[in-house]
Amino acid sequence: MKIGLVGFSGSGKSTVFQWLTGEAPDPSKVQQGQVAMADLPDERLDKMSVFFKPKKGTKHAAIAFLDTPGLMVDERKDNARRLGILREANGLLVVLDGFSGGNLAEQLAKFREELIYADLEIITNRIDKLISQQKKTKPAKEKELDLAELESLKKIQAALEAGQSPRSLSLRSEEEKLIRSMQLLTLKPEMVFVNRGDAQGPLPADLLALAPKAIGAPVQLEKELAELDEESRAVFAAELGITSSGRGQTIHDIFYGMGRIVFFTVGEDECRAWAIDKDTPAVEASGAIHTDLSKGFVRANVMGYPDFLAAGYEEKHCKTGGTLRQESKEYIVKDGDIMHILANR
Repeated sequence: MKIGLVGFSGSGKSTVFQWLTGEAPDPSKVQQGQVAMADLPDERLDKMSVFFKPKKGTKHAAIAFLDTPGLMVDERKDNARRLGILREANGLLVVLDGFSGGNLAEQLAKFREELIYADLEIITNRIDKLISQQKKTKPAKEKELDLAELESLKKIQAALEAGQSPRSLSLRSEEEKLIRSMQLLTLKPEMVFVNRGDAQGPLPADLLALAPKAIGAPVQLEKELAELDEESRAVFAAELGITSSGRGQTIHDIFYGMGRIVFFTVGEDECRAWAIDKDTPAVEASGAIHTDLSKGFVRANVMGYPDFLAAGYEEKHCKTGGTLRQESKEYIVKDGDIMHILANR
């Protein structure tokens, strides 16, 4: 999963990128974007790893963060190009300036206008091309597909021109398939992160009305505290009202807020978390491990983490206790499931 960090210049977006990934921004990659990884903290996996002491080690699920050029507030002409870097991202993390005293809800609304403007430009260009193609001689089937796409795009164009996200249209699956290659920014999952100046108080109600899943942290303070020795860090954190590092919790909130979950494969060889979309069937989830498992899927032996923990991390105790289940390919994987996939090779 690749999450694009986006925001206006001056929002501290690159500072957030460094805080989340530990990777310093590279000035040479400002215009094309910079990618770095962040592991998803998971106490469940850590505990199982301590128990199994796997020979090949432990592998957490991870998020790829893409740092992108900041948008200009008063000069729109280059913003669409800057946003174009995000087309292949799976989701957007909108970073807001929460340390300068501006209105966060207005800042978010203005940013969403930029997404609409960038998508409208792409949609309009595609509509013009489809209209032009209608004048050419083409097979009837191709013309039929072009007309279906044109109808869908005009519907989306009207929504964008009205300042609305295409999500409000409840597009049919066939319509979504027609426009999937455009990677519309307004259809990507979005979360809002407020780069705060301090750790005090809840986020504003007007912002939460626009973005109920908005989160925030005093990133610069967190970074400075991380550079101190343990004793000094505890003293300053207490004075600033920071009870614990928000980095791990922020990564957790972003991962799950984007509709992802994890399942585990564990044993003496390796302990690993596998990231999948929520509501993924077992046959598709097995493909995260290897495509051959998905192709030859027979069944999955599944234990929920609480049951596995109660059984002392012993599969045989889950089996005798009736908490080891045999699930078919249609089974919807739950967060924290421990799975063993049986497949024909």
